Amino acid sequence: MARIKCLIFDCDGTLVDSEPLLADVLAQTLPEAGLPFRASDYMNEFRGVVYAHIVAELEKRHGAVDETVKREAEARMRSRLMAGLKDSLLVIEGIEASMDILSPDYLCCVASNGPLNKIRQSMEVSGLGRFFGEHLFSAYEVGHFKPDPGLFLHAAQAMGVAPEECLVIDDAPVGVTAALDAGMQVAHINHFPNEEQTPERAHELLHMKDLPALVRTLNQA
Repeated sequence: MARIKCLIFDCDGTLVDSEPLLADVLAQTLPEAGLPFRASDYMNEFRGVVYAHIVAELEKRHGAVDETVKREAEARMRSRLMAGLKDSLLVIEGIEASMDILSPDYLCCVASNGPLNKIRQSMEVSGLGRFFGEHLFSAYEVGHFKPDPGLFLHAAQAMGVAPEECLVIDDAPVGVTAALDAGMQVAHINHFPNEEQTPERAHELLHMKDLPALVRTLNQA
């Protein structure tokens, strides 16, 4: 197994606890566009999935929505989400202490299905931006959305490392799948161990404080 040189982090649910906020905003906004949706639908079925794919799947189930209505709904959703990020964003417990240990010795970046302005907002409000600088990669900029591995492969190339030298840390099934398909090592931060199973080729991580120990173990293998 190759030695880890680069840590690639997902954003929502991995670095910042923004997914309950997003679930609530979607549950408020999508029904306004005629698409039935509950916060639990996001957490149970669509966690980490790009917004356009959520809308497309809901349209398959409930019927097509006028394009103007969809554009207006997305604009409201993003406005509400950015306001919520300013007011109530929390970091994932244990990540700051882990980054204090890891960031001096490893390349670190963020690769998210979210828009770049949302990633930047999350890093600024949370204070985690100091660990990543401008090494922020958005699927909207790259043109590849998880579970497509292209986003992670782009991040590795931009950081100057081979895929097998990367450890991806991601909480969502779409991210874990993308990282495995990219040929990377994977730490699945599993917030729901009683309901969600970590894939066999990934390493389960139940608390972010345990990340440094996992990295050390993998680099000693």
